Amino acid sequence: MSDKKTREPQYQSVIQEARDRGLTRLGLMINDVWVNDPRRAVFVLARYKFVAKMLSGKARVLEVGCADAFASRIVQQEVGRLTAVDFDPVFVEDVRERMDARWPLEVHVHDMVAGPFGQRFDAAYCIDVLEHVMPADEDRFLANIIASLEPNGTLIVGIPSLESQAHASPQSREGHVNCKSGKDFRRFLAGYFDNVFLFSMNDEVVHTGFTPMAHYLFAICCNLRPDHTHYELSGEISGHDSVG
Repeated sequence: MSDKKTREPQYQSVIQEARDRGLTRLGLMINDVWVNDPRRAVFVLARYKFVAKMLSGKARVLEVGCADAFASRIVQQEVGRLTAVDFDPVFVEDVRERMDARWPLEVHVHDMVAGPFGQRFDAAYCIDVLEHVMPADEDRFLANIIASLEPNGTLIVGIPSLESQAHASPQSREGHVNCKSGKDFRRFLAGYFDNVFLFSMNDEVVHTGFTPMAHYLFAICCNLRPDHTHYELSGEISGHDSVG
Protein backbone atom coordinates (compact mmCIF):
# COMPACT_ATOMS: atom_id res chain seq x y z
CA MET A 1 0.00 0.00 0.00
CA SER A 2 2.89 2.36 0.76
CA ASP A 3 3.78 2.78 -2.93
CA LYS A 4 0.26 3.71 -4.02
CA LYS A 5 -0.38 7.27 -5.15
CA THR A 6 -3.79 8.90 -5.29
CA ARG A 7 -4.51 10.92 -8.42
CA GLU A 8 -5.37 13.95 -6.28
CA PRO A 9 -2.42 14.59 -3.94
CA GLN A 10 -4.54 16.00 -1.08
CA TYR A 11 -5.89 12.47 -0.55
CA GLN A 12 -2.47 10.88 -0.20
CA SER A 13 -2.89 11.28 3.57
CA VAL A 14 -5.47 8.48 3.60
CA ILE A 15 -2.82 6.08 2.29
CA GLN A 16 -0.42 7.30 4.96
CA GLU A 17 -3.02 6.88 7.70
CA ALA A 18 -3.82 3.31 6.63
CA ARG A 19 -0.12 2.45 6.43
CA ASP A 20 0.78 3.97 9.79
CA ARG A 21 -2.22 2.89 11.86
CA GLY A 22 -4.00 0.23 9.86
CA LEU A 23 -7.68 0.12 9.00
CA THR A 24 -10.29 0.54 11.72
CA ARG A 25 -12.16 -2.67 12.58
CA LEU A 26 -15.92 -2.52 12.92
CA GLY A 27 -17.52 -3.54 16.21
CA LEU A 28 -19.65 -6.66 16.54
CA MET A 29 -22.99 -4.85 16.34
CA ILE A 30 -22.21 -2.35 13.60
CA ASN A 31 -20.50 -5.09 11.58
CA ASP A 32 -23.75 -7.04 11.50
CA VAL A 33 -25.62 -3.88 10.48
CA TRP A 34 -23.13 -3.05 7.73
CA VAL A 35 -23.28 -6.57 6.30
CA ASN A 36 -27.04 -7.10 6.47
CA ASP A 37 -28.70 -3.66 6.52
CA PRO A 38 -26.16 -0.91 5.73
CA ARG A 39 -28.81 1.80 5.56
CA ARG A 40 -29.48 1.31 9.27
CA ALA A 41 -25.90 2.42 10.02
CA VAL A 42 -26.89 5.94 8.95
CA PHE A 43 -29.77 5.97 11.44
CA VAL A 44 -27.56 4.73 14.29
CA LEU A 45 -24.91 7.37 13.63
CA ALA A 46 -27.57 10.09 13.36
CA ARG A 47 -28.94 9.15 16.79
CA TYR A 48 -25.49 9.50 18.33
CA LYS A 49 -24.95 12.81 16.56
CA PHE A 50 -28.16 14.15 18.09
CA VAL A 51 -27.02 13.11 21.57
CA ALA A 52 -23.58 14.59 20.96
CA LYS A 53 -25.01 17.96 20.02
CA MET A 54 -27.45 18.02 22.93
CA LEU A 55 -24.72 17.17 25.46
CA SER A 56 -21.97 19.27 23.91
CA GLY A 57 -19.69 20.75 26.56
CA LYS A 58 -20.71 18.40 29.38
CA ALA A 59 -17.68 17.42 31.45
CA ARG A 60 -18.56 13.84 32.47
CA VAL A 61 -21.07 11.73 30.57
CA LEU A 62 -22.32 8.16 31.04
CA GLU A 63 -23.55 5.94 28.21
CA VAL A 64 -25.83 3.14 29.41
CA GLY A 65 -26.00 0.10 27.13
CA CYS A 66 -23.12 0.90 24.78
CA ALA A 67 -23.01 -2.51 23.00
CA ASP A 68 -19.91 -2.35 20.75
CA ALA A 69 -19.56 1.44 21.34
CA PHE A 70 -18.68 1.97 17.68
CA ALA A 71 -20.66 5.22 17.46
CA SER A 72 -19.75 6.42 20.95
CA ARG A 73 -16.79 8.29 19.49
CA ILE A 74 -19.25 10.81 18.02
CA VAL A 75 -20.26 11.77 21.57
CA GLN A 76 -16.60 11.76 22.68
CA GLN A 77 -15.95 14.55 20.19
CA GLU A 78 -18.31 16.86 22.07
CA VAL A 79 -17.86 16.03 25.76
CA GLY A 80 -15.02 16.13 28.22
CA ARG A 81 -15.02 12.48 29.29
CA LEU A 82 -17.24 9.58 28.31
CA THR A 83 -17.75 6.42 30.37
CA ALA A 84 -19.65 3.55 28.76
CA VAL A 85 -21.30 0.52 30.36
CA ASP A 86 -23.08 -2.56 29.06
CA PHE A 87 -24.45 -5.60 30.86
CA ASP A 88 -23.06 -8.03 28.25
CA PRO A 89 -19.35 -8.93 28.72
CA VAL A 90 -19.10 -10.05 25.09
CA PHE A 91 -19.64 -6.52 23.83
CA VAL A 92 -17.42 -4.90 26.45
CA GLU A 93 -14.59 -7.28 25.54
CA ASP A 94 -15.06 -6.33 21.88
CA VAL A 95 -14.81 -2.62 22.77
CA ARG A 96 -11.60 -3.18 24.69
CA GLU A 97 -10.02 -5.24 21.92
CA ARG A 98 -10.63 -2.41 19.43
CA MET A 99 -9.61 0.45 21.72
CA ASP A 100 -7.82 3.27 19.91
CA ALA A 101 -5.26 5.17 22.01
CA ARG A 102 -6.38 8.41 20.34
CA TRP A 103 -9.95 7.79 21.52
CA PRO A 104 -9.59 6.23 24.97
CA LEU A 105 -12.92 5.08 26.37
CA GLU A 106 -13.54 3.97 29.93
CA VAL A 107 -15.80 0.94 29.56
CA HIS A 108 -17.26 -1.41 32.16
CA VAL A 109 -19.53 -4.41 32.46
CA HIS A 110 -22.48 -3.17 34.49
CA ASP A 111 -26.16 -4.09 34.75
CA MET A 112 -28.11 -0.90 35.44
CA VAL A 113 -31.11 -2.90 36.67
CA ALA A 114 -28.87 -4.34 39.42
CA GLY A 115 -27.80 -0.97 40.79
CA PRO A 116 -26.34 2.50 40.06
CA PHE A 117 -22.90 2.68 38.53
CA GLY A 118 -21.06 4.05 41.55
CA GLN A 119 -20.02 7.44 40.17
CA ARG A 120 -21.96 10.62 39.41
CA PHE A 121 -22.11 12.25 35.99
CA ASP A 122 -23.25 15.57 34.54
CA ALA A 123 -25.33 13.72 31.96
CA ALA A 124 -26.28 10.24 30.84
CA TYR A 125 -27.87 8.74 27.76
CA CYS A 126 -29.17 5.40 26.57
CA ILE A 127 -29.93 4.70 22.92
CA ASP A 128 -31.89 1.59 21.96
CA VAL A 129 -31.77 0.20 25.51
CA LEU A 130 -35.01 0.87 27.39
CA GLU A 131 -37.04 -1.22 24.94
CA HIS A 132 -34.96 -4.24 26.04
CA VAL A 133 -35.73 -3.70 29.74
CA MET A 134 -38.67 -5.70 31.06
CA PRO A 135 -41.56 -3.41 32.12
CA ALA A 136 -41.33 -4.79 35.66
CA ASP A 137 -37.72 -3.55 35.83
CA GLU A 138 -38.05 -0.18 34.07
CA ASP A 139 -38.49 1.91 37.25
CA ARG A 140 -35.48 0.29 38.89
CA PHE A 141 -33.46 0.78 35.70
CA LEU A 142 -34.31 4.48 35.50
CA ALA A 143 -33.85 5.08 39.23
CA ASN A 144 -30.35 3.59 39.06
CA ILE A 145 -29.42 5.84 36.15
CA ILE A 146 -30.69 8.82 38.13
CA ALA A 147 -28.61 7.70 41.11
CA SER A 148 -25.59 7.90 38.78
CA LEU A 149 -26.38 11.54 37.90
CA GLU A 150 -25.59 14.77 39.65
CA PRO A 151 -28.77 16.39 41.07
CA ASN A 152 -28.88 18.82 38.13
CA GLY A 153 -27.93 16.16 35.57
CA THR A 154 -29.49 15.65 32.15
CA LEU A 155 -30.72 12.34 30.75
CA ILE A 156 -31.41 11.52 27.10
CA VAL A 157 -33.35 8.37 26.23
CA GLY A 158 -33.98 7.07 22.72
CA ILE A 159 -36.27 4.16 21.83
CA PRO A 160 -38.14 2.78 18.82
CA SER A 161 -41.79 3.81 19.00
CA LEU A 162 -44.48 1.26 19.72
CA GLU A 163 -46.01 2.05 16.34
CA SER A 164 -42.74 1.20 14.55
CA GLN A 165 -42.89 -2.42 15.66
CA ALA A 166 -45.29 -3.32 12.86
CA HIS A 167 -42.32 -2.80 10.54
CA ALA A 168 -39.56 -4.24 12.76
CA SER A 169 -37.55 -7.31 11.81
CA PRO A 170 -38.21 -10.58 13.67
CA GLN A 171 -34.82 -10.23 15.39
CA SER A 172 -35.69 -6.75 16.65
CA ARG A 173 -39.15 -7.70 17.82
CA GLU A 174 -37.73 -10.60 19.82
CA GLY A 175 -35.70 -8.24 22.00
CA HIS A 176 -38.13 -5.31 22.04
CA VAL A 177 -40.18 -6.08 25.12
CA ASN A 178 -40.87 -2.51 26.22
CA CYS A 179 -41.54 -0.15 23.32
CA LYS A 180 -43.81 2.80 24.08
CA SER A 181 -46.04 5.28 22.34
CA GLY A 182 -45.02 8.93 22.61
CA LYS A 183 -47.57 9.72 25.32
CA ASP A 184 -46.61 6.74 27.46
CA PHE A 185 -42.90 7.45 26.98
CA ARG A 186 -43.33 11.02 28.19
CA ARG A 187 -45.58 9.93 31.07
CA PHE A 188 -43.02 7.39 32.30
CA LEU A 189 -40.14 9.86 32.28
CA ALA A 190 -42.24 12.70 33.72
CA GLY A 191 -42.64 10.60 36.84
CA TYR A 192 -38.98 11.38 37.54
CA PHE A 193 -38.25 14.70 35.79
CA ASP A 194 -40.13 18.00 35.81
CA ASN A 195 -39.09 18.71 32.22
CA VAL A 196 -39.30 16.07 29.48
CA PHE A 197 -38.78 17.36 25.93
CA LEU A 198 -40.04 14.83 23.41
CA PHE A 199 -38.80 14.56 19.82
CA SER A 200 -39.80 12.33 16.93
CA MET A 201 -37.34 10.74 14.51
CA ASN A 202 -37.83 9.21 11.09
CA ASP A 203 -34.77 7.78 9.40
CA GLU A 204 -31.97 10.24 10.29
CA VAL A 205 -34.25 13.28 10.72
CA VAL A 206 -35.13 14.48 14.24
CA HIS A 207 -38.25 16.65 14.37
CA THR A 208 -41.24 17.65 16.51
CA GLY A 209 -43.85 15.91 14.40
CA PHE A 210 -46.81 13.71 15.29
CA THR A 211 -45.41 10.93 17.51
CA PRO A 212 -47.74 8.13 16.28
CA MET A 213 -46.08 8.57 12.87
CA ALA A 214 -42.56 8.53 14.32
CA HIS A 215 -40.37 5.47 13.91
CA TYR A 216 -38.17 6.54 16.82
CA LEU A 217 -38.57 8.72 19.91
CA PHE A 218 -36.07 10.86 21.79
CA ALA A 219 -36.64 12.44 25.21
CA ILE A 220 -34.38 15.02 26.83
CA CYS A 221 -35.01 14.99 30.59
CA CYS A 222 -33.87 17.57 33.13
CA ASN A 223 -34.84 19.05 36.49
CA LEU A 224 -35.26 15.99 38.65
CA ARG A 225 -38.44 16.01 40.68
CA PRO A 226 -37.73 16.68 44.39
CA ASP A 227 -38.91 13.21 45.42
CA HIS A 228 -36.26 11.62 43.16
CA THR A 229 -33.16 13.60 44.21
CA HIS A 230 -32.33 11.46 47.25
CA TYR A 231 -30.89 8.38 45.53
CA GLU A 232 -27.56 7.35 46.99
CA LEU A 233 -24.69 5.51 45.36
CA SER A 234 -23.90 2.03 46.58
CA GLY A 235 -20.32 1.11 47.38
CA GLU A 236 -20.52 -2.34 45.85
CA ILE A 237 -22.53 -2.73 42.67
CA SER A 238 -23.56 -6.17 41.44
CA GLY A 239 -22.50 -6.74 37.85
CA HIS A 240 -19.87 -3.96 37.81
CA ASP A 241 -16.32 -4.90 36.87
CA SER A 242 -12.99 -3.10 36.99
CA VAL A 243 -11.67 -0.71 34.37
CA GLY A 244 -10.25 -2.42 31.31
